[in-house]
Amino acid sequence: MNNTDIESIQEHFTSVKNLLARQKLVEGLVRRQEMPRHDLVESLVHKQSLAELEKLLEKLANPTIARILEALTSEERQIIWQLIRDVRKDDILHEVSDSIRVELVSDQPKVQSLVLRVFDLHEGCLRQIPIYSREDLAGALPIWIDLVAPEEEHLVWAREIFGVNLPNPNELTDLETSARFYVEDNGEVHLHSDFLLEREDESRNVAVAFVLNKGTLFSVRAEELPVFRLQRLRARAEAGYVSEAKDLLLDLYAADVEYSANALENVYARLEGVGRQVFRSHMTNEEAAKILTAISREEDLNGRIRRNVLDTRNALSFLMRGKFLSNTQQEDVRETLRDIESLDGHTSFLFNKLNFQMDATVGFLNVNQNKDLKRLTVISVVFMPINVLAGIGGMSEYSMMTKSIPWPIAYSSFVFVMIVIGILTFIALRNLENRKIRNHRSRI
Repeated sequence: MNNTDIESIQEHFTSVKNLLARQKLVEGLVRRQEMPRHDLVESLVHKQSLAELEKLLEKLANPTIARILEALTSEERQIIWQLIRDVRKDDILHEVSDSIRVELVSDQPKVQSLVLRVFDLHEGCLRQIPIYSREDLAGALPIWIDLVAPEEEHLVWAREIFGVNLPNPNELTDLETSARFYVEDNGEVHLHSDFLLEREDESRNVAVAFVLNKGTLFSVRAEELPVFRLQRLRARAEAGYVSEAKDLLLDLYAADVEYSANALENVYARLEGVGRQVFRSHMTNEEAAKILTAISREEDLNGRIRRNVLDTRNALSFLMRGKFLSNTQQEDVRETLRDIESLDGHTSFLFNKLNFQMDATVGFLNVNQNKDLKRLTVISVVFMPINVLAGIGGMSEYSMMTKSIPWPIAYSSFVFVMIVIGILTFIALRNLENRKIRNHRSRI
């Protein structure tokens, strides 16, 4: 890249940043204004700002957009990514770094419009074949058929043309391990596995059915997953990345382990922020409640990651035991299993870390509760002798003893004595507490 290209990218990056800053400024001003139909005005301003950004992006080349995306913050990157046309996204994803690619792919919509993707090998690379009818599918020589939330018609096409028994994705439920990995009498290899889906607002495992039949891999699932999108990008960009259907299957499992490792790194990063809050000298009950919610969310994700890699291990072990793989593929599986072993150690460490932070947060809640109980106890002790005196003052015998004293003087003196006794009791309690603290420090 020469100096002219660098200067051009910097110029376009500055233009994008200025438009984003202006959008944020104008929208902030609109929100603070009180006007009729405020929501409509805010929506129009937002659409106008996005239209200017979209117009600028249309003029830029894919490599330029990739460099701009890498330089933006995560929030700004998501705004720009939503404005890019879908037909350009795959080419731009080829240009960005791996970490940015994972982030952008992870934020894809939950349901894709394209439900039937067919791929073959062309010059050592994965190539997608356009399928518009049953005849197109019948004339293809695919290595991979990927069905995402398919209609019954698409499942019937694949079953009739290729003679394969494909399950309905809506019927993929939690099955026993023995029912999830098996071989049909006709030689079909069936695997039902869970793949991790981790987004900012949710984390869950999505069931995926794989079928290996006569050199073709069939994958069926109810929604799009980042792992599959990443695999398609890599196999289409790198010659020799895959050579047969089993390579695709193993690479999908390896990519799932990689995706799980990336999710674990995100858990580590978020727990660092939680840890800084936990290890403060003081924490309110409201702050502790928020921290416990965050810890519970991370613990749930950590458990899903652990379950996901365990399921991947079971699937790879099934392929190894069934002797379906070549020597090279078996070595790749062993490498993936070693990665899974390392992830097991990380998930165990995270469980301990999460439990420690949760115990520490609960400890703060107990300390705050003890402080409240201490205050109530002090108040009770201070007012206990006063209550005794008040009881004596209300006795008829006391009234007889003070009948010769004018009642204003008698009651004023009685109230004064109660206040003095309360103050003396409080001072005595405070001195007792200070003495305990000094004795504790002297022992240390």
